[in-house]
Amino acid sequence: MIVRTIAGDVRGEAIATGVRFRGLPYAAAPEGELRFAEPAPVPPWDGVRDAREAGPTAPQRHREIPGLDLSAVVGTGWRKGPEFLTVDVWTPDPSAENLPVLVFVHGGAFIGGTGSAPVYDGTAFTRGGAVLVTVQYRLGIDGFLPLEGGATNLGLRDQLAALRWVRDNITAFGGDPANVTLFGESAGAISVACLLGSPRSAGLFRRAIVQSGHANMVRGRAEVERIARAVADGLGVEPTAEAFRKLSTEQLLDAQDALLKPGGGPDLRGEDGLDRSYGLSPFLPLVGDDVLPEHPGTAIRNGAGAGVDLIAGTCREEMLLYFGPTGLLDVLTDEQAVTMLSASHPDAAGVLKSYGLGGARTAGEVFVEAMTDLVFRDGVKELVESHQGRSFRYEFEWRAPKLGACHGMELPFVFDSLAASAGLVGENPPVELAREVNAAWTRFAATGDPGWAEHETTHLG
Repeated sequence: MIVRTIAGDVRGEAIATGVRFRGLPYAAAPEGELRFAEPAPVPPWDGVRDAREAGPTAPQRHREIPGLDLSAVVGTGWRKGPEFLTVDVWTPDPSAENLPVLVFVHGGAFIGGTGSAPVYDGTAFTRGGAVLVTVQYRLGIDGFLPLEGGATNLGLRDQLAALRWVRDNITAFGGDPANVTLFGESAGAISVACLLGSPRSAGLFRRAIVQSGHANMVRGRAEVERIARAVADGLGVEPTAEAFRKLSTEQLLDAQDALLKPGGGPDLRGEDGLDRSYGLSPFLPLVGDDVLPEHPGTAIRNGAGAGVDLIAGTCREEMLLYFGPTGLLDVLTDEQAVTMLSASHPDAAGVLKSYGLGGARTAGEVFVEAMTDLVFRDGVKELVESHQGRSFRYEFEWRAPKLGACHGMELPFVFDSLAASAGLVGENPPVELAREVNAAWTRFAATGDPGWAEHETTHLG
């Protein structure tokens, strides 16, 4: 199956429910002078480009949580190649017209992940009559480290470029450019919330779904400049785009690894004493440029994105993903819980006490509940309440045998891709729930109604 895009013809692969295209470039390879620069237009090509195999991924180092196989969600590591600013497209029929379009932004703490990971298979969406697009974008130092002489928020700029590609090309795949739903999970959800509050996204999507993320996970200029200086000092260069362009990708990944080690980075607490990432990642979107001229939460509260229908939600036990498989929660003491939270919060002892630390429950149980609220649920609640348009909220409650309702557990259900996700969901997960959740997301993309009442939290699972 051959489809004509603005840059040239592409050949996809027939699947049971339609046609799949992989590795379609939406911007030029970010190398040479285009590194640390705004995404540039795709150079056109002659002939037919083969789009039947997954393309390169953004540079990254494969990271694992001991005892847990997350490859279905985050991929198996860096697939090298300069041309990684790409999308994968699943469509029921390229010759169709005005099908609803869903554009997915993957998670990975802004340092890893790929839109071509197995769990993000678009078969179920095409079966439901929708087009799915998954996006790759710049990560880590290349995507979210502001440097003098370079563009800021490059990962978000890449996502905006991908949305413009969808606007200009999706008709050729049977999709409706006027009916686009932007959705993402974790770092992808933070991205979606930020773009909801960005003036640069006006008209690029009609609906949004924010899965375990919100608009408060952003940094001010002072914090990101401290990161840039720390990375540059470690590399022995100045924090400028010109200096960083002379370094290899491997050198930057080494510097990033050093930053991620315990004690390897600067203090990232803001003026209010909070580290907005709660230690999960040094890289977050920057407030104060043309992409995010004001805090996205403030912009949304003041009416940004009011014309966009919104779903936002969390998993019931988000933080079990990070602390459950390691066994840490079983041995965590009250003092250790306070110490861990103190690195990100000015009143760790008071917060944990309000959740029952020192009472009948274990420190681990209290810590998971408090951190789930602080990192995820509180921000999602604020996002839904601040949004001036139609808003829907959910909580995903189905518990996997070993991981509970942890961070990311909803993903195989959203994509109805349980078969690819055994390492996350375990044996015999509820197939009916996956059909239900995928149908709700598809229905929302088509009509703006997921199947439950506005403002009331629906419980999935």
